[in-house]
Amino acid sequence: MTHDHDLVLRPTAAQTEAALNAPSGRTGGDLVVETLAGLGATTVFGLPGQHALGMFDALRRSDLRYVGLRVENNAGFAADAYGRVTGEAAPLLLSTGPGALTSLPALQEAAAASAPVLAIGSQVPTAGLGGGRHGYLHELPDQAASFRGVVKSVHTVRTASQIPSALTAAWKSALTVPHGPVWVEIPQDVLDAPTALPVVTAMDATPDELPPRPELTALAAHWLTHAERPAIIAGGGVIRSDASGKLRKLAERLRAPVVTTPGGKGAFPWTHPLSLQSWLEDRHTTDFLQDADVLLVVGSGLGELSSNYHTFTPRGRIVQIEADLGKLESNHPALGIHADARLALQALLETVEPREDATAPERVRTLLSKVAERIASQELTLEQEVLASVRRALPADSPSFWDMTILAYWAWSAFDAKGPNHLHSAQGAGGLGYGLPAALGAAVADPTRPVLAVSGDGGALYSVAELATARQYDLDVTWLIVDDGGYGILRAYMTDAYGEATATELTRPDYVALAESFGAPGVRTTPETLERDLAAALATPGPSVVVLPAVLRMFAPTHLN
Repeated sequence: MTHDHDLVLRPTAAQTEAALNAPSGRTGGDLVVETLAGLGATTVFGLPGQHALGMFDALRRSDLRYVGLRVENNAGFAADAYGRVTGEAAPLLLSTGPGALTSLPALQEAAAASAPVLAIGSQVPTAGLGGGRHGYLHELPDQAASFRGVVKSVHTVRTASQIPSALTAAWKSALTVPHGPVWVEIPQDVLDAPTALPVVTAMDATPDELPPRPELTALAAHWLTHAERPAIIAGGGVIRSDASGKLRKLAERLRAPVVTTPGGKGAFPWTHPLSLQSWLEDRHTTDFLQDADVLLVVGSGLGELSSNYHTFTPRGRIVQIEADLGKLESNHPALGIHADARLALQALLETVEPREDATAPERVRTLLSKVAERIASQELTLEQEVLASVRRALPADSPSFWDMTILAYWAWSAFDAKGPNHLHSAQGAGGLGYGLPAALGAAVADPTRPVLAVSGDGGALYSVAELATARQYDLDVTWLIVDDGGYGILRAYMTDAYGEATATELTRPDYVALAESFGAPGVRTTPETLERDLAAALATPGPSVVVLPAVLRMFAPTHLN
């Protein structure tokens, strides 16, 4: 009798011939690039370093496209965006010690945003593993320990034969929901040593699915079907699982208003009659959601930004669908459904009954009118005009990548993304420098449409070196820098809290001249000419920079009173 687990795939004659006649001159580094190609990778990002040269040498013997950035953290941001845009695991090649550690903020952002990044770093020679102090260059007692609290999984290789299996396991981990970054480290001597192992061919790293428990979706469907005032909060999990279409069908069937989180921008059509848009940092929206008798939360942990800074206190039942077990019911008691958003929404679509509610669109219009009135009372015409100019200049199908800057905070609430997976920001971990390198990664992933990066002058100084990368690879990225002479949001926070600001003012370069020194055209614009200048830059192939000197203000918060 034959059992499934007894079945073994027999090699073909061609595979046997190839195994017996593996080409000479290969090393552990070749096993790395062969495995990546076998897993389906076509592009890798990174930065070379002494211990990692075996991997980089092997790249020239492969068909993989290499995109090299100037700072490891920026390479991580580029890989993050590539993973977000394509849904594929983005390989990130790094060196030991300083090179590896410099990527940590980017990997934290990838973890917070569920972006699949396969970070592969070198290590000191095998003899140095285990904490002994041999004095190798870049040596750390336990390099992997620095990554364990950041990434989904850590994989340490000690021999060449472990490379394909470790990379395959890491690839599967990165793409199993919730997606996220993983860390693989390989000692220098393993990468450099000759190998007689056969060439790596196709690897099976099919990610595990995470379906919902049917008894839970049955109960959730019952609650939603019989709700009087259902509402939906859609988070980044809807985007990552490509479930926007299912979300719309469910909302229409239930007549349930939908609000999207900053990470879920574009998950629901902005102008839909049931769209509450993204005004989560608003007391009117918070009150509306609190009044729901059944609140469906999909792909969100209801964290700080998604709960109006934890002032959200729901009075009705909550159904929470979340792939990250750590986020399930972490902030509010709920009917917690540990599942991929797409599979769970499909289960609800198959179970819920249509609701009739002619009042839902009117309640949505009333809420949005209240929000508009609140913003209009604060004399923020400049900020709204600048954001509107960006929206008009940016093609509807172009993605945008926003640094942690005041205009981005406006965008979280007030920008129409025009579709799922179009607007991305660093709001997951909140680090500076994300905008430009992430946009470069997106341009690598899809060169058919221009990409917009948005930064403040503070964040721009984190990643200005990547203008060289943009020019080297002729990437179609337009970088909008809003120059307010410092860390604008921190200036405002400190002035409000302490009466004056400290350490927020910056001496900065002439960004137009700096861009031109990299071979990228630059233009200094005004709020009145921004739309024209930005549209022209986006329509011109290759990298460009648009500088807007302006001091923008945030709308008043509603969570402090």
